[in-house]
Amino acid sequence: MSAPDFQAFQRDFARHIRDPHHTARPAGVPARRMAVYNELLFNNITGFLDACFPVCRRLIGETRWRRLNRSFYRDWRSQTPWFREIPHEFVRYLNAGIVRQPLPAWFTELAQYEWAELAVDTMDCPTPRHDPAGDLLRRPVVLNPARLVLACAWPVHRIGPDYRPRRPQAAQLVVYRDGEDRVRFVEINPVTRRLLELLAAAPTTGAEACRQIGSELRHPDPQQLVAFGRGILEDFRARGLILGTRE
Repeated sequence: MSAPDFQAFQRDFARHIRDPHHTARPAGVPARRMAVYNELLFNNITGFLDACFPVCRRLIGETRWRRLNRSFYRDWRSQTPWFREIPHEFVRYLNAGIVRQPLPAWFTELAQYEWAELAVDTMDCPTPRHDPAGDLLRRPVVLNPARLVLACAWPVHRIGPDYRPRRPQAAQLVVYRDGEDRVRFVEINPVTRRLLELLAAAPTTGAEACRQIGSELRHPDPQQLVAFGRGILEDFRARGLILGTRE
C-alpha cells in the first residue's frame, strides 16, 4: 500500500471510528474486528466521562447521556492527546454551543463544576513555604494554590436528584483541595472574591487588601472593614483555603 493510499485508509478508519452508524467501514477490514475497535475506543472515552460527571449522567439519564457522549466523540476535535484532559475537552465541547440535543439550561455549568473538582484534585502545585500561624492582617497572606474560582449563573453546588432549579440563581464558588487532599468548596460573594483576587495578584497583607477594597467601595469606615475582613481571613484559614503567611 502506497503512502497516499495508507493515509486515505487512516482517514476512512478514523471517520468510521468516530461515527460507525453513518460512515462506511474501511475496505478490507472485517466487520468483527472493526466492531472491537469501535467498542474499545468509545468505551475508553466514556469511562473517563462517567468517572468525572456522575451527577450530570444521573440527572439526564443513561440514554441521553450516552447520546451526548457519542456526539462529543463524533463531533469534537480535542486539542490535547492526554487522556486525563478528556473531561476538560468535554466541558469545552458543551461551552462551544454546538450540542444539538436539548439539555437543561444549567447542564453546562454543572459539568464545569464537576470537572473543577477533578481538576483541583489532580492539580500539580507544590505547597509554598508559609507560617501557618502567621498574622493574616500584618503579614503577606499565602493562599492554597490548589484552587479554582467559578462564577455561575446557576447554583451548581446544590443541583442534584432532589433539586433542579427552574430559574437562574447566581453563585460564586471556590473549589479547592485541603491539607488532607480532600476536594472542598466554599461559596463566596463579590467582595470576598475581590479579596482573594488581591491576595493572589501580589504579596499582600490582609489589612492592605481590605483597605484596597474599602477604597474601591468608598466605605465610610475602612478600619471597620479591616476588622470584618479578619474574620473572613481566619475562616478561610480554618477551611484550608488560606495556608498562612509568608515566613
